[in-house]
Amino acid sequence: QVQLVESGGGSVQSGGSLTLSCAASKSLHSSYCMDWFRQAAGKQREWVSYTASAGNSRYTDSVNGRFTVSRDNAENTLTLQMSSLIPDDTGVYYCAAGALCGPRTDWYPHWGQGTQVTVSS
Repeated sequence: QVQLVESGGGSVQSGGSLTLSCAASKSLHSSYCMDWFRQAAGKQREWVSYTASAGNSRYTDSVNGRFTVSRDNAENTLTLQMSSLIPDDTGVYYCAAGALCGPRTDWYPHWGQGTQVTVSS
């Protein structure tokens, strides 16, 4: 059973930075894509970024240039460095893993419990 555990959420002021981490169980296949999604209150879950097993990453336009994702396959961890945070970045951030890479939530069978990020103006 694959388990994903996020950590690192918190509250910051606009312009601040936070780093999120996702620790995956060793049962996660190394070829799997690992993603970050987020969900603001009252809104649908949206894709933030993905990192393929080879390390290549893509970001949604709204975070491109502000967020950086990195993956350590040896440790089965995924990190999201977030800078220049704005209130619209507020939400619960979820780590997800699956065989396909892309923005669709239904492509990912494995999810973490989420970690709250709150950005105040």
